[in-house]
Amino acid sequence: MTDVFVNNKFSGTINDPKEFVERIISERRMGKLPISANVTYFEDLNEVHVETCSGRAIRPLIVVKDGKSTLTDKYIEQLEKNEITWSDLLKQGVIEYLDTLEEESTLVAFREEDLTAEHTHLEIAPITIFGLATSLVPFGNFNHGVRLNQGSKNQKQAIGFYVSNFFTRLDMDVNLLHYPQRPIAETIMHSTLEFNKHPTGQNVVVAIMSYQGYNMEDAIVINKGSIDRGLARSTYYRPVISEELRYSGGLIDEIGIPDKEVKGYRSEHDYRYLEEDGIIFPEAKVTEGDVIIGKTSPPRFLSSMDEYNLTTSSRRESSMVLKHGEIGVVDFVVVTENSEGNKLIQVRLRDNRIPEIGDKFTSRHGQKGVISYVVPEQDVPFTADGIKPDIIFSPHGIPSRMTVSHLIELIGGKVGALSGRYIDGTIFDSEKEEDLRQELLKLGFRENGTEVLYNGITGEQYPVQIFIGDMYYLKLKHMVANKIHSRARGPIQLLTRQPTEGRAKEGGLRLGEMEKDTFVAHGASLLLKERFDSDKTIVPVCENCGIIAVYDGRKERSFCPICGDEVEISNVEVSYAFKLMLDEFKSLLVYPKLVLEGKY
Repeated sequence: MTDVFVNNKFSGTINDPKEFVERIISERRMGKLPISANVTYFEDLNEVHVETCSGRAIRPLIVVKDGKSTLTDKYIEQLEKNEITWSDLLKQGVIEYLDTLEEESTLVAFREEDLTAEHTHLEIAPITIFGLATSLVPFGNFNHGVRLNQGSKNQKQAIGFYVSNFFTRLDMDVNLLHYPQRPIAETIMHSTLEFNKHPTGQNVVVAIMSYQGYNMEDAIVINKGSIDRGLARSTYYRPVISEELRYSGGLIDEIGIPDKEVKGYRSEHDYRYLEEDGIIFPEAKVTEGDVIIGKTSPPRFLSSMDEYNLTTSSRRESSMVLKHGEIGVVDFVVVTENSEGNKLIQVRLRDNRIPEIGDKFTSRHGQKGVISYVVPEQDVPFTADGIKPDIIFSPHGIPSRMTVSHLIELIGGKVGALSGRYIDGTIFDSEKEEDLRQELLKLGFRENGTEVLYNGITGEQYPVQIFIGDMYYLKLKHMVANKIHSRARGPIQLLTRQPTEGRAKEGGLRLGEMEKDTFVAHGASLLLKERFDSDKTIVPVCENCGIIAVYDGRKERSFCPICGDEVEISNVEVSYAFKLMLDEFKSLLVYPKLVLEGKY
């Protein structure tokens, strides 16, 4: 007897498992069972598993019978004439959906010519083994699998033309590329997705060479002339939103320029951009500390007496202010109301982003890197035709990563740019590399994609051939303007007296355990001491009992809470975190006695 499990729950036993599985599959193909029901027979366990639950990944395959595809020419003709649709093929059992479980018991052919008598299914197209973003990578079958996944991930972070009505939207944290282009080397998925309606990159000339050591470790060197002509320029949009909230007791927020009596009033300079209604005007250039929307709120806590004498002075300031490091121009102001009928103000800020050192770029093959140097145009290497590369890419990123498609795209892009056509780089069905090389030869270039380049600084010819071509490059949303952060002194936490955390709060840069080890290894003891005194404090310690004493600021004297003020008390420099730990010990009824030594 064979056990049957439905959605991993034991449901009963059967005598003939193979016939049972075949019957379920045939009934599913006839449309009597749901298309998402899957069944598998595990011979070694003598169990049949039927799965119908949601959340499984299922994918369509063409059914194969007796070594021949059931998707015949007749069906293809009907599809082309729009006489039948996808759902008709499902109902007729030509196509079925398999999950990972049922796929274990099948043999899937990659192409129709590969079919044998053992095969049970056929791929609809070889590209369907990839996801949507992965199938956008041209010539991806020449790549390492890991790089293909990384190329897929990088494309999702690219800046482009994300939606055509961006001007009337208030989306959070959005980037918009100014001059997006359609790639020269495309795949079939680009046309399926109508990618030219929302492109995410630009076609650039890339030379693979080192440039004075600047493009070490995946860094890229970029031509300043290209940037000046608009390469990879983008705008960063961010909304600032505030609403008049209602509180219990009939209290309400008020949007407007706060009175000087309001608790927490800022300087008049901070409110300089606000109009009479307390809202900033469009096209105002703002920096950190400037108020965007003026607002006052009722006090946080009301005593029973305060409820009856609400004066203006009891209100508190709660305006929307630009945080540390933020800058921009007010682009768009909306005054509306939310679902509860409260006044809602939305202000969109924009910031022009020109590529700079530290901005991240990538090709579609997982070859990401940051700009390390912006070369003046006159210093950029040039070809015999006077072509100057927009980006200089390091040759060391290719051998270990085996991104051969990166190189093939350079040749394909070069052919497409010279012959004025788009190159088909569909995975497994792309134009052949040999054909592209021959076409490049006919166009008057070397078939291997290399050219003679001249040093832009000295004018000398490089003694080696440089691989140069056109490819689609993407600017990623990781820009240095959003990440740059440093501080000397600044805000500290109330409890630990250590610097706050995070860039937005103007926080400190943490020196951890491992960073400490590097200083120890260098013997930089004074630097180590300086780095670790962010919460340095001086505490009075009783030399008799070893407990931290109390300093009375009014009388300017210290006394011990146990021994009184007759004992000798010394001031000791400690970390505030250590003092906090001693307090924790005391709460556990542990006596942390400090024994002072080496007092000179």
